Amino acid sequence: MANLILIHTGTLETMADLVALWEVALSDGVHKIEFEHGTTSGKRVVNVDGKEIIRRDWMFKLVGKETFTVGATKTKATINIDAISGFAYEYTLEINGKSLKKYMENRSKTTNTWLLNLDGVDSRIVLEKDTMDVWCNGKKMETAGEFVEDGTETHFTIGNHDCCIKAVSSGKRREGIIHTLIMDDHEIPEIVE
Repeated sequence: MANLILIHTGTLETMADLVALWEVALSDGVHKIEFEHGTTSGKRVVNVDGKEIIRRDWMFKLVGKETFTVGATKTKATINIDAISGFAYEYTLEINGKSLKKYMENRSKTTNTWLLNLDGVDSRIVLEKDTMDVWCNGKKMETAGEFVEDGTETHFTIGNHDCCIKAVSSGKRREGIIHTLIMDDHEIPEIVE
């Protein structure tokens, strides 16, 4: 990566050692993970959402792992640093012990996500299917569940808006249960992260 000069609050910081950047969608939001690796200085720095959480200077071993947590749910993340040839390195991110790709594939099976503009604010609503927890913009919502004739409903409010996630059987074994977000009597389309 070319040398970048970042002007931030009046100071100059050189980002020459920034080697990897990932965006990870979790229930409490999309988190930005940056990794700096100084192969001449032995420096390792991990930033999550712009905040430095790990700094190691003068490390003689240039390969290895850095493990930390991300987000309100304290999700375990590991950056693997592997030499691929000479002074070239490969950086991979694991979330909860799985490659980022596998984690995101699995996540699409275990969560539903809806994005909408609510009273002028972009909002992200996430349903964790295994626990039926509902998150809105990084906050876990208070919910009330009830059984209805064709499935279940999980009720919650966002501001002055009444929300309900309906869970009904698709009638097909492979599809399983279909979750639909209804806000103020309007169905909100789901997105795939």
